[in-house]
Amino acid sequence: MDRDLTRGPIMASMLKFAVPMILGNLLQQCYNVADTLIVGKFLGSNALAAVGSAFTLMTFLTSVLLGLCMGSGAVFSIRFGRRDEQGLAESIRGSFVLIGTLTVLLNLAAFACLDGIRVFLQVPEEVWGYMREYLAVIFWGITATFLYNYIASFLRAVGNSVVPLVFLAASSVLNILLDLWFVLELGQGVAGAARATVISQYISGVGIVIYGMGRCPQLRAVRRFWQIPPECVREIAGFSILTCVQQSVMNLGILMVQGLVNSFGPAIMAAFAAAVKIDAFAYMPVQDFGNACSTFLAQNYGARKEERIRKGLKGALLTSMAFCIVVSALVWVFARPLMTLFVDSSETEVIMEGVRYLRIEGAFYCGIGCLFLLYGLYRALGRPGMSVVLTVISLGTRVVLAYVLSAVPAFGVTGIWWSVPIGWFLADAVGLIYYRKKDTWKTVA
Repeated sequence: MDRDLTRGPIMASMLKFAVPMILGNLLQQCYNVADTLIVGKFLGSNALAAVGSAFTLMTFLTSVLLGLCMGSGAVFSIRFGRRDEQGLAESIRGSFVLIGTLTVLLNLAAFACLDGIRVFLQVPEEVWGYMREYLAVIFWGITATFLYNYIASFLRAVGNSVVPLVFLAASSVLNILLDLWFVLELGQGVAGAARATVISQYISGVGIVIYGMGRCPQLRAVRRFWQIPPECVREIAGFSILTCVQQSVMNLGILMVQGLVNSFGPAIMAAFAAAVKIDAFAYMPVQDFGNACSTFLAQNYGARKEERIRKGLKGALLTSMAFCIVVSALVWVFARPLMTLFVDSSETEVIMEGVRYLRIEGAFYCGIGCLFLLYGLYRALGRPGMSVVLTVISLGTRVVLAYVLSAVPAFGVTGIWWSVPIGWFLADAVGLIYYRKKDTWKTVA
């Protein structure tokens, strides 16, 4: 059901909209976490390192599509807030053609560059065989990722965050069951874990397309794909490509850090692979809350309701910071038990390094929570370029410091872990200073 976020209680409306998004993306994390858990426990640390590195790469590729869909979603929300049905239909057509074409090109590029990935990510020889086997299968799921995220972005833009959750829940359960069957019963190794993920992705992708076409008349506008005004394409491209750049730059930086981590050997790779999954689960709720806040702000921006924008942003910031403080405390206290979920207790070096990573990252989740809200704010108010600037600051700092600090013997790999929160807080400072100086919400058109 569509939810009009321009009316009613501000925080209650935002939270009701955000909770299904949070649950949905936590379930989406289950795709790779299920792989990691089962692979780490039953196939060993080298296989775990391979799947972990592949996860970082796939996160980068997915971020390209996710950024494009999120940018289009911002346009959909503004059109919905203005009650501009014709403009909404044109935006749907233009974005589908644009993102669909880029998806095909991305998929072809992924397969063409498969063997060059080893050099770029500095993957050790003992890990590469597993990783290549996994990627050769997982790349087939890129189209499914587009289908799901495109329809889900539209549904969320018009206030429906429940249906995407339902499809993800079903496919996540299926993914776990297929993981157990392919890896444990059929003995298909890392390729079996990848097959389980791809099958599950197509279940959610195709399923949500069928639902969307049947229940949302606006989405049927894609059938008239030749009726796309040039100005509509330019607007969609402006929002989508800048948001795509923001998402992909963020994950490209992480990918570059992954290459540096890999140079420290399989034990550090395995520790990073497991700790990153825990990290992602810990701050995923504030990331999705930032996206929900962005939809709220975009609808009210379209409806020209400045006071709701101001109050909503203040309430969202307080809520996000409170959540981050609680999660930081939990991750600090339970870092070791969390690592043993993914790694056998005999892998003491892997566990020790993973705990160190989590206790450094976990102490500073307020930094990333604030940054996600800033990303959503500038995307919603038609300034996705500012989100790109903040991402470049955050990730640029992270990459540079990671390489500099890790080269100092006193820091070593720990320097990589410290570079992350430093990048977060520097980007937060820039984003907040810009907000206070520009008084951005007063630019409502």
